Amino acid sequence: MGDFSRKSLDEDKIVLGLAELPGWEFEADAIFKVFTFGSFREAMSFMVRVGFEAESMDHHPEINNVYSRVRITLNTHDAGNQVTELDLELARRINKLSWI
Repeated sequence: MGDFSRKSLDEDKIVLGLAELPGWEFEADAIFKVFTFGSFREAMSFMVRVGFEAESMDHHPEINNVYSRVRITLNTHDAGNQVTELDLELARRINKLSWI
């Protein structure tokens, strides 16, 4: 599972962390990325994989899906809905799961 801090990060640390996460953006105390797949089936498969990865970290993202488009939003509830190192690590893992 790893031991990732659930302490909120300041904006400079978030921006630095996002520099290594292509496609992720910071907005409204959260980081997010939109993934667009070739079909609904691919989008669903991706969401299931993300769900298993998130559960293994005891971290639960907001996931929205419309047909082949998946938007994932991350912040840490235990840190007052702010971005933490836990969010950045889950974003790294999500990027590795994505085949697009």
